[in-house]
Amino acid sequence: MDVRDYLRVLRKRWWMLLAGIGVACGLAGILTSQMTPQYATSVTFFVTTPNNGVTDAYQGGLFSQQRVKSYATLLTGDRLAKVVAAKTPGLELTPAEVRERITAEALPETVLLQATVTDGSAERSRLIAGVLAREFTTMVEALETPRDRTASPIKVEVVAGPTGGDTPVSPKPLRNLALAALLGLLAGGVAAVLRETLDTTVKTADALHELAGAPVLAGVPFDADARSGPLRLTGSGHSPRSEALRQLRTNLQFVDVDRPVKTLVITSAMPGEGKSSTACTLAGLFAEAGQRVLLIDADLRRPRIADYLGLEGAVGLTTVLAGRASIADVVQPWSEGMWALPSGSLPPNPSELLGSQHMADLLEQFREQYDMVIVDCPPLLPVTDGAVVAARADGALLLARSHKTTSSQIQTAARALQSVDARLLGCVFNMVSAKGPEGYYYEQYGMTSQHRRGAWRDRMRAPATTELRDLMACGEPESAPERRLDEPIGSGR
Repeated sequence: MDVRDYLRVLRKRWWMLLAGIGVACGLAGILTSQMTPQYATSVTFFVTTPNNGVTDAYQGGLFSQQRVKSYATLLTGDRLAKVVAAKTPGLELTPAEVRERITAEALPETVLLQATVTDGSAERSRLIAGVLAREFTTMVEALETPRDRTASPIKVEVVAGPTGGDTPVSPKPLRNLALAALLGLLAGGVAAVLRETLDTTVKTADALHELAGAPVLAGVPFDADARSGPLRLTGSGHSPRSEALRQLRTNLQFVDVDRPVKTLVITSAMPGEGKSSTACTLAGLFAEAGQRVLLIDADLRRPRIADYLGLEGAVGLTTVLAGRASIADVVQPWSEGMWALPSGSLPPNPSELLGSQHMADLLEQFREQYDMVIVDCPPLLPVTDGAVVAARADGALLLARSHKTTSSQIQTAARALQSVDARLLGCVFNMVSAKGPEGYYYEQYGMTSQHRRGAWRDRMRAPATTELRDLMACGEPESAPERRLDEPIGSGR
């Protein structure tokens, strides 16, 4: 993955970033509210030695710097903590508890030493710091005074403090929330990239082409109205979905000019990938182009065509295969140039019926009677019905649903078709998100088509010019009324 892929993943899973920030800030807020406020009081010491000249001053400074480092350890030692605990009035702390509240730091390249007392009470912090300053200077003088002298060569003075305020030094809510937001953003980004990496669903047409080993003939954008009525193409037949299916119709006509397709099987790897709605709409588009089309529902386990088209589904393909009716009795006209053959009653042996010689003879007969026969078959992975019919047809289309069909399902479905020597014409990348890069172009195309139609209607409503009125007076050739694809194809039957 390159930088653009990472940015695409983050933009796609932006909600994971927000969730990470929200969870981290929430936890930080809870922990911050439960923390006890801490107050700090600081004392600064100056360490010096007597000197009589420049050389003595330089050497004394070096000596003092070395001593300062030792005094920092002395400030946090047990000996001073015991003295402070004993001489601080009203202090109910043990020497170990006092030592835990004291920190010391030697300021680099100086002879300054800073001690800080941190406690949950501001008053007690100042009290301990005052006793610490007094007792530390006394202790240093006692330790540094030689036995044969009465004064110490090293002098420690308090030059600042004890200073401390009533504002707690911790916790710091703003800092904690800022750090939590940063960590949450990082965790959300890692989770988004990890989920995208572990997600094995097919996300692009290129990936589908590589997995199936067949060209992608069309990418069909998602349309929420397809379930309620696959033949309702919004925008007077110029919606993004209808334009994509017109592209599929054109590609099927030129997929192999030497071996034209007259019987087409439409199947998928798993249920719920839109094969039935695609078969219905594609059949209507072929009929729109002036061809005689027969739509067959060969899904004898979960038939959908009759419900989609509002046909009688009690009789159909299984009735003919069982020899209880003729083709003319069960094929139902749907619109000009389009007929439908429902599945009929559900049989106990669908695979045997679809693989019978009678089914092969029916397909051959339909091939002679119609320009295009479209067969809606069951998915390939749960049952073998689709592969059986695909082996007897001129070609098959494999549908894959964007961000749902997995890579292994596509590969298994393609192998199932290859195992029966079925001709895989190509794939259809179905239900592509309209928010992705491909969806952007579909949306722009649909908007452009609607804009052109609106401009044409405006010109038709404008007052006619003299030349146009003269031309209309001469009469117009009769033409068939144009069918709108947003109205059901079966209207007026």
